[in-house]
Amino acid sequence: MDKNGKIYVAGHRGLVGSAIVKNLKDRGYSNLITRTHKELDLTDGRAVAAFFQKEKPDYVILAAAKVGGIVANNVYRAEFIYDNLMIQNNVIHESYREGVKKLLFLGSTCIYPKNCPQPMKEEYLLTDTLEYTNEPYAIAKIAGIKMCESYNLQYGTNFISVMPTNLYGPNDNFDLEKSHVLPALVRKMHLGKAMETNDWNAIRKDLDKLPIEGVDGKAMEEDIYAVLGNYGIHKKGSSVHLEIWGSGKPMREFLWSEDMADACVFLMEERDFEDCYQDPTEVRNTHINIGTGVDISIENLAGKIKETVGFKGKLYFNTDKPDGTLKKLTDPSKLHGMGWRHKVDLDEGLRKIYQWYGQ
Repeated sequence: MDKNGKIYVAGHRGLVGSAIVKNLKDRGYSNLITRTHKELDLTDGRAVAAFFQKEKPDYVILAAAKVGGIVANNVYRAEFIYDNLMIQNNVIHESYREGVKKLLFLGSTCIYPKNCPQPMKEEYLLTDTLEYTNEPYAIAKIAGIKMCESYNLQYGTNFISVMPTNLYGPNDNFDLEKSHVLPALVRKMHLGKAMETNDWNAIRKDLDKLPIEGVDGKAMEEDIYAVLGNYGIHKKGSSVHLEIWGSGKPMREFLWSEDMADACVFLMEERDFEDCYQDPTEVRNTHINIGTGVDISIENLAGKIKETVGFKGKLYFNTDKPDGTLKKLTDPSKLHGMGWRHKVDLDEGLRKIYQWYGQ
């Protein structure tokens, strides 16, 4: 990429986008374009077309998406498929129309089948049934991969798709209804620790920063106890019990978001679409996994977070709640072959994320 080129980062405030913006700035890219959702609704085709016609970016990184955990994906199914399809359709199409030199589309490893062979290779895409709870989101992201492939093949564009594993890091979503498992556990254990030590200043500060169901730090203690109980944080005598959905047996892989951003910028700088496939007669599975190739059970993850936070209470696994896919581990061999590997391991990353959250 040209250091002076105009780079549009869609979704710059989120976990993914903010990490990419930081990485770009650290590498000396200063001509960055960003828009908040209020300034530009990416589901509005006319607004997106007008934005591209005015700004004419040289490069686009599409990190904007409607995202959430297992509960949000299952409850807001229509929103997850509609919003994500509209966002990517508008941005990818206008990138083609306005002659963008290179685009990076970010998806998720939930694109792979529920019973996918492990570790998950790019070639396993569309070989079996998807996990039901996040099927709408996964279908939207698969459509984005195929859109990038199709535009490249028909129009000669240079659009790359990457599928990061489960991410965590600065600017993560800690909303207990809509967050993913790792940030949810960090926040729940932070609140549990404050509850077991009767640190009401910490509890009220947390709720003022991010209210739960409209309950903020100014609420009465009984109202705070009640809302925290709704999310599995219970005071029982002098002990605090913390509920975790599922059996704790599912295995998950986690990648520090700033490592993911480094991989994305590396690909934008060093690789093109033609580097993403081998068979020119039938071009498919051109996306690239971004992951560590290392996983951990939710039970062991909870133990590590408990130790990092300093929570002394009891963990309770509610087996009446869904587990989701039992194992989801990426095979990052394709990315390794391109010359990139992750740097931050999980223990270091947990220390970093709790330090960031506690600021």
